[in-house]
Amino acid sequence: MTARGFRAKTLFRDLWWGGVGRAGNSPALLWQGSRLHHNGGDSSPLLILDNAARFNVRRARLIGLTGVLWMVLSAIVSAAETPRPNVVFFLADDLGWSDASVYGSKFHETPNVDRLATRGTRFTNAYAANPLCSPTRASILTGQYPGRLRFTTPAGHLKEEVLDPIVPEKAAPGSKWVLPQTRTRLPLDYYTLAEALRDAGYATAHFGKWHLGWPPYEPERQGFEFNLPGGSYPGPPGGFFAPFPVETLRDSPAGEHIDDRLTRDAIRFLEQHRDRPFFLNYWLFSVHAPFQAKPELIDRYRAKVDPDNPQRSPTMGGMVNTMDACVGRVVEALDRLGLSENTLVIFTSDNGGNMYDLVDGTTPTSNHPLRGGKATIYEGGIRVPLVVVWPGKVAAGATSDAVVSSIDYYPTILEMLGIEPRADVLQDGLSFAPVFTGGKIERSEVFFHFPHAGVAPARFPSTAVRQGDWKLIRAYCDGPEQQDRYELYNLREDLGETNDLAGAMPDKVKEMDALIDRFLKETDSLVPRRNPAYRLAIGGWQGSEQAEIAAAEGLLVVTATGGDPQITTSDVPSVAGRLTLALRMKAAARLEGRAYWLTREHRGPHRDRSTAFDVKHDSEWHEYEMPLDVGAPLLGLRIDPCQAAGRAAIDWIRLRDASGKVIKEWSFDEPAAGR
Repeated sequence: MTARGFRAKTLFRDLWWGGVGRAGNSPALLWQGSRLHHNGGDSSPLLILDNAARFNVRRARLIGLTGVLWMVLSAIVSAAETPRPNVVFFLADDLGWSDASVYGSKFHETPNVDRLATRGTRFTNAYAANPLCSPTRASILTGQYPGRLRFTTPAGHLKEEVLDPIVPEKAAPGSKWVLPQTRTRLPLDYYTLAEALRDAGYATAHFGKWHLGWPPYEPERQGFEFNLPGGSYPGPPGGFFAPFPVETLRDSPAGEHIDDRLTRDAIRFLEQHRDRPFFLNYWLFSVHAPFQAKPELIDRYRAKVDPDNPQRSPTMGGMVNTMDACVGRVVEALDRLGLSENTLVIFTSDNGGNMYDLVDGTTPTSNHPLRGGKATIYEGGIRVPLVVVWPGKVAAGATSDAVVSSIDYYPTILEMLGIEPRADVLQDGLSFAPVFTGGKIERSEVFFHFPHAGVAPARFPSTAVRQGDWKLIRAYCDGPEQQDRYELYNLREDLGETNDLAGAMPDKVKEMDALIDRFLKETDSLVPRRNPAYRLAIGGWQGSEQAEIAAAEGLLVVTATGGDPQITTSDVPSVAGRLTLALRMKAAARLEGRAYWLTREHRGPHRDRSTAFDVKHDSEWHEYEMPLDVGAPLLGLRIDPCQAAGRAAIDWIRLRDASGKVIKEWSFDEPAAGR
C-alpha cells in the first residue's frame, strides 16, 4: 500500500471511531479538496427526540456513513492510482560530454542512453560542480558546492580521516602556490538527498562506487538502507572482472564484470520494492580506470578505429558499451515491471572524460569540441551529459540549453516528487524542474572551485564562474610574479575556449572577478596562497630545500646544502614503457645518485620506481644513463645528484624511448618564466 493509501485508511479508521460509527454525539465531518478533515464535536446536551425524529437521525447517520465510506474509498483508489514517483539516478564515472552517440560520438555506441534521450529531455549545458569525482558526488547528495563542503579533490578512498582541512603555511620550493588540504570524508551531519527521501517513505539503495569515505561514513549512515558492494574505492576493487577482493561480491562467477553484477542486484531491488516508492542510486564504476573491457568488445571496436577520429581507443569503446548496456537493462526492468510511467530517471556523469592517461596508444577519449578533460577547469573537465526522463512530466525527445549543475539535483528531485525541503537545510543548488513546464531557472551564475593543480592544459589551481555566455577563470598565483592570472571566454562564440579575451576586456574581468570574490566569501571556501618558499624554475626544473639551483653559462648548477638534495620537473611528455633518462654532469660531493619517476597511478616518489646511478665525484664531466620502467603515463621526474653536501653542474638532460629516440631534452640557458 502506498503512503497516501495508508493515510486514507488511517483517516477512515479515525472517522469511524471518532464520530459516525460511534453512538452519541457525532462530530461534524468536512470534505475539503482531496482530504477529509475532522473538526471535532461540541459538548451541547442531548435533546429528547420522538420516534420519528430518532428514525430520521438514524437515516441521516446511515446516509452520512455511506457518503463518508464512498469518499474514503475514493481517496484510497485515487492514492493507489497515483503513487508517489520512484527515482533512478545513474551516475557514470568519467564519461565525457562527447562520449555518447546522442552527444556526437561517432565511435562509441550508446543505444540505451540514446533511447533515454528520445524518452526525455537532453541537456547541453549540464555541469559537474568539480572536475573530479568525490567532490561532485558530495555535491549531488548535499546540494552544496564542493568549496563550501571543503571536499575538493577525490580523496574519499584515503585511509586518513581529514574533516577540518587547512591551508598550510608553505609548500615545496618548486610550487608557486600553497594548496589547501581537502576533506577525505563526507561528514554525517549533512542531511543528504537519500535521508530526505528515506524520511519521506522511500526505500533507498546505493549500488556501485561511493568514494565519500570508509566506515563510519558509508552509505548506510548517509540515508541508504541498502548498499553494494560497500567500501570507498576510487575504482572497481581489484579491477572490473571477478574475482573481487570484496566479501559482498565473492559469489560473483569468475570473469563477471562488476557493473553486470551490480546491475543484476539493482534489478532485484526494483523487483522487491515495486509496490512502494524507491530511490535507486546507481553510481557505475564504468568508465573509470583501470582500462579493461570485455575481449569481444575490444575486437568489435578495434574494427571501427579511424585514425582521424580522436576517439579511437577500442578498450574505452568496450567500456562505454558495457556501461550503456547496464543502463539499458535497468530501464528494461522498469518497463517489464510496469514502473516506467511513474519513475523519474536521471542519467549523468561525475566529471569530464579522461584525456591524461594512455590506453591503446592514445588518450582514453576525446572531449572535442571542448577543451581539456577530467581534472581541468576547462569545459572538457566539467561539462557532462545529462538526460532526464519521466513520461508525461518531462518532454520526450526535447533538448534544453538551461545551465544546470550537480548541486541542483537535490532540490530538483524534491520539487518533482512534491517533497517539501527542510527549512534548516542549506542548499546552494536551485531546482530546474520549471524547465520541464516551459519555465526557466532563476540563476544568474554558476561556480566551479578547484583549488588544486590539475593536469595539462590546466596545471594550476583555479576558480571559475559562468554567467550567461561568459566564463572567467581565476588561476591562483600563476602569473610570473605569483599573482593571480585570468582567462575570459565567450562560450557561445568560442566553445573550445581558444580565444582568451581577458587582456582585451579588463572591465568584464573585474566585473566577473567580483562574483568569484562573493562566492568564496559566501561559501567560506579554502583558497591557495602564494608560496613564500617558491624558487624560480630553470629549464623546467625546480630545486628542493636542500638543493639551491642557478643557471650559469648554459649549465644547471646545483648546490647541495644537506643530505637530501633533489631537482624535479613536471615538464614531461605523457609517455609510458621502457624509457632511458640520460644526463651529462660533473659533481663534487658524496654517495650515489638516484632517478625517480612519477606516474598518473603513482604520484609520489618511491624507491620501487627509481634507478640508482654511480656518480663519480671527481669534478670531471661524465654521462649517465638510467633505465626507467614506466608502467603508466609519466607525470614527473626527480633526480638526486648526490646524498651529501656538495656541488654538481648539469649540461643537459635527455629522455629517450625504447628505440633510443630523444623524446624530450632540457637545456639550461636561463631561468624559465613559467612553472
